[in-house]
Amino acid sequence: MEDEEGPECGKPDFVLLDQVTMEDFMRNLQLRFEKGRIYTYIGEVLVSVNPYQELPLYGPEAIARYQGRELYERPPHLYAVANATYKAMKHRSRDTCIVISGESGAGKTEASKHIMQYIAAVTNPSQRAEVERVKDVLLKSTCVLEAFGNARTNRNHNSSRFGKYMDINFDFKGDPIGGHIHSYLLEKSRVLKQHVGERNFHAFYQLLRGSEDKQLHKLHLERNPAVYNFTRQGAGLNMIVHSALDSDEQSHQAVTEAMRVIGFSPEEVESVHRILAAILHLGNIEFVETEESGLQKEGLAVAEETLVDHVAELTATPRDLVLRSLLARTVASGGRELIEKGHTAAEASYARDACAKAVYQRLFEWVVNRINSVMEPRGRDPRRDGKDTVIGVLDIYGFEVFPVNSFEQFCINYCNEKLQQLFIRLILKQEQEEYEREGIAWQSVEYFNNATIVDLVERPHRGILAVLDEACSSAGTITDRIFLQTLDTHHRHHLHYTSRQLCPTDKTMEFGRDFRIKHYAGDVTYSVEGFIDKNRDFLFQDFKRLLYNSTDPTLRAMWPDGQQDITEVTKRPLTAGTLFKNSMVALVENLASKEPFYVRCIKPNEDKVAGKLDENHCRHQVAYLGLLENVRVRRAGFASRQPYSRFLLRYKMTCEYTWPNHLLGSDRAAVSALLEQHGLQGDVAFGHSKLFIRSPRTLVTLEQSRARLIPIIVLLLQKAWRGTLARWRCRRLRAIYTIMRWFRRHKVRAHLAELQRRFQAARQPPLYGRDLVWPLPPAVLQPFQDTCQALFCRWRARQLVKNIPPSDMAQIKAKVAAMGALQGLRQDWGCRRAWARDYLSSATDNPTASSLFAQRLKTLRDKDGFRAVLFSSHIRKVNRFYKIRNRALLLTDRHLYKLDPDRQYRVMRTVPLEAVTGLSVTSGGDQLVVARSPGRTGRCLHCSRPAAGQPHWGAGGCAGRTLPGVSAGRRWRHGSAPRPPLTSPPTREGRPGGSRLRLHPAEPAGPGASPVEPRPEQPEPDFRCPRHLHPTLAQLSPHPPGPRQRIVRPPAANKPSESTRLLASRLTRGLRPPPSVRSTSAPLTRWGPDYRRPGAPTGDRSPSSRSKRSPEEAVPLCPSLPRPRSGPLFLSTGLLALFLPGHWGRLRVHLQAGLGSTPGDRAAPRAVTGCAAEPPPWPRADAIPASSCPCPCPCWKWMSEALGPTSGAW
Repeated sequence: MEDEEGPECGKPDFVLLDQVTMEDFMRNLQLRFEKGRIYTYIGEVLVSVNPYQELPLYGPEAIARYQGRELYERPPHLYAVANATYKAMKHRSRDTCIVISGESGAGKTEASKHIMQYIAAVTNPSQRAEVERVKDVLLKSTCVLEAFGNARTNRNHNSSRFGKYMDINFDFKGDPIGGHIHSYLLEKSRVLKQHVGERNFHAFYQLLRGSEDKQLHKLHLERNPAVYNFTRQGAGLNMIVHSALDSDEQSHQAVTEAMRVIGFSPEEVESVHRILAAILHLGNIEFVETEESGLQKEGLAVAEETLVDHVAELTATPRDLVLRSLLARTVASGGRELIEKGHTAAEASYARDACAKAVYQRLFEWVVNRINSVMEPRGRDPRRDGKDTVIGVLDIYGFEVFPVNSFEQFCINYCNEKLQQLFIRLILKQEQEEYEREGIAWQSVEYFNNATIVDLVERPHRGILAVLDEACSSAGTITDRIFLQTLDTHHRHHLHYTSRQLCPTDKTMEFGRDFRIKHYAGDVTYSVEGFIDKNRDFLFQDFKRLLYNSTDPTLRAMWPDGQQDITEVTKRPLTAGTLFKNSMVALVENLASKEPFYVRCIKPNEDKVAGKLDENHCRHQVAYLGLLENVRVRRAGFASRQPYSRFLLRYKMTCEYTWPNHLLGSDRAAVSALLEQHGLQGDVAFGHSKLFIRSPRTLVTLEQSRARLIPIIVLLLQKAWRGTLARWRCRRLRAIYTIMRWFRRHKVRAHLAELQRRFQAARQPPLYGRDLVWPLPPAVLQPFQDTCQALFCRWRARQLVKNIPPSDMAQIKAKVAAMGALQGLRQDWGCRRAWARDYLSSATDNPTASSLFAQRLKTLRDKDGFRAVLFSSHIRKVNRFYKIRNRALLLTDRHLYKLDPDRQYRVMRTVPLEAVTGLSVTSGGDQLVVARSPGRTGRCLHCSRPAAGQPHWGAGGCAGRTLPGVSAGRRWRHGSAPRPPLTSPPTREGRPGGSRLRLHPAEPAGPGASPVEPRPEQPEPDFRCPRHLHPTLAQLSPHPPGPRQRIVRPPAANKPSESTRLLASRLTRGLRPPPSVRSTSAPLTRWGPDYRRPGAPTGDRSPSSRSKRSPEEAVPLCPSLPRPRSGPLFLSTGLLALFLPGHWGRLRVHLQAGLGSTPGDRAAPRAVTGCAAEPPPWPRADAIPASSCPCPCPCWKWMSEALGPTSGAW
């Protein structure tokens, strides 16, 4: 603190003065005020001087400087007191309060604002929404309460005309969670009239000057405050303040926004404005007496009845009831009869004024209660959330002395006497008594005890308030003069009471009107006029019932007592003086239960001028605030005192003899050892139960030592606690692992027992455990069960193979090889029927021409020298004119022959098997085989077996005049939009090396086309389209295959299917893959599983051959590109397409076996990846073609292994 304030700024603490005199005190106060140091300490009490100007002492930077600091680490400031209060509340879980006192205009309201801003800034670092809401309400409530409870006076431009005590509730983390506001004695008489140079409450002027013209018209108001009696006195006075932003217009906007933030609904804000307007109109109502003339009786009337209409409209009450309440009142007689008694002009004016005061008071109380309802802590349970701590902030009116002091000033000064008594009791008297009780020797300090003044006011039966209540409750006419005479009788000999009757020579007081009390702050003369009426605070029941029956819910809620029946007998209500006395007693008791911090505000001058300090005026305030006595007590006493146990609990870690627990004889001895180690024993005194510390620097030294050791202690505690947690966790894990180990053993034993039970009958023929279901194994036994399943499959395959006759062995080997190639890819591949290979030589399959074919076969064997016939069958050929021809196919171990059955099986074309580069099938049931050879023209062939009663060659043909999704005349590329279906016949288009079909739109069908419609129930084939083919090709199948499933179609009829037509068109379109596919190693598009013979010729791939082709022609398949694992076939020129009825697997296997360049290639059929579909049944000894196997594993491997090498079978 000394580093930031040099000697030229004076002493920052009055306790440090060389001599404690009034002259030295005022000299130091003057010096600091001139240097801009408006704050000074007296121990822990802060003295604040109102600068009447904005100073750069506040804001986020200043808050950061004081946050977390000790009281004496920084120069004196309101933030330091607020921080000390907050730390005491948070660290010691003590309820604290800040008492802000001083006379009107000393800056109490501004001090409370800065304290609230500091608390709001240092709390809620985690930005919880509920805490932020409470903070916003706490800050905004000050603006709203100032508008309705503050007014301009001759001593202060923003004087609080009510007392306010705010409790702020905090949780265990120190974040505000709610609050409550207590209001005391609103000066409601200010609504009716004000002294010269003063104004009514700010809310009236803000409404008139800040509202829009439309709203004023709706409220029947004019913008000039001089139009209304209640605001005429202050109409020419603006609310002069330090900032131009605080004008009435802008204040109205700020108050409206604050009410919205707090939670007032738009309807409630509108109701508040209507009530304020109704009060202004009510003040302009005048009464005139009417004389008796004709039928009209003598009585009272309203001078301007339009105002009655406005009041009735704004209060939402009937006009006739408003007028009746103003002109008369209803009373109940002893027999419960209702009598309406008319008012005189004076009585009507009194009733009007009483109604205006009561309505404004109820409005103010409703606003306070509405704010409290929003700030109440929500969902707090002390058993769950712990006890809440509280910080109280008291901002109450200061001591007031006006030229004419009435009942309100009497109550305000009585409140200040009570607070001064609390200050004396806590700061002066209790401190001296504690020193004497603890045996600390010190010099007694004389101070003024105002207990006798407080007793003068609140003493039962004889006090001023008791006498006033008696006068209000007495029967008959009791005037204010009679009340004054009673006071003179009771307090004739009191040292602090006098009147003109008791002191006739004092001409400053008038007979029968004034009395004087010698307060601690000075003498104040009070006028008794209006004391009885203001204390009685009487309002006719008619107004209560009228406003309770209002249709405005807000106004109705302000008058719950209006629901009482007029004939209902109730107790006499408490007077205003008694209610205020009770609230002051409760307030003092509440403050006494908390740890207090004091802010004593001083008003520098009466002119409210910045930079001017009136020494006489300030000397008077220093005297009656008791600041000099406070300095003497602090100098003679000690700055802090703590019980030995609490002191050790906080600072024992700073001494090796007291940490963690001392072994000395008593806590006092341990404290002495601790202080001796730090060298601080000379600045303390030892009491019977407490340690007294004279200088605050001793506490700062101890706090700094403690702060350095706390992180080390925290790490030690964390280490111990984490070790404990780790040990607990280790023990739990060991227990868990033990349980898991025994449970796993149990599961393994149970699983093995279940396996043994299920497979007891596995050796029984002929099934050998085929229908047994393997139980779901535990995760740890999954590899074991996989091995067991493989062994079981091997064993079962061996058992089946041993029982197969040698005559069926070749058939079985062929089917096992076919299954290895087609399992999971094609549903029907002829497993359930016997394979005859040479169907054309069979009299059953070819009854009319088998002999002719046998002759042709003998001729070809002699010519070409082949050893075996692998396959023969009738086929249909679709030429480039879309015409169908009957042909026959002969496949030997050397050549592939195309024969003409109509010409005694004459050979039309011979293809060496070495020229066949691959073989593919589709996943549908259309009996299609595609054999690839370079440089060959595509041929689409289809043959069907004759049905009963039909000729050998049916009337079938190549259907497929419609090919959905295929574009005409160009190749479709990836990303282009789908083309509509084209229905056109093929046209011939020549090219070197062969011919092909090309589709053109809008061309008539050729004469040679013989379409055959497909069967309605015949399914579409499954063509898995790649990225660069048309998307509609992948949509042909209603059930798209999974990642490992491609054969999803049932067997199709022998009749040409839609896939036949589709393949014919695609063969003739000559689709070419994108350049990226041709030039890179990206997978090619294929139909069905593709098998390429290793080392097969690749065809003509020279640039010259490519240059001869048109852009629409396809490129021969390049075998150097890697074969994809799955996907449709990319069709190109040089493919030979064969449609074979019902012999897929056999032809597939035979061709595959014949394509190998070595015996090893022919011996091992190449397996196709994927086994998602149900495998075909297995052969059995009794019915080989009809056997089945439900096992999901690739059982063909085990059958193949059990059968041995298959090269001899082909």
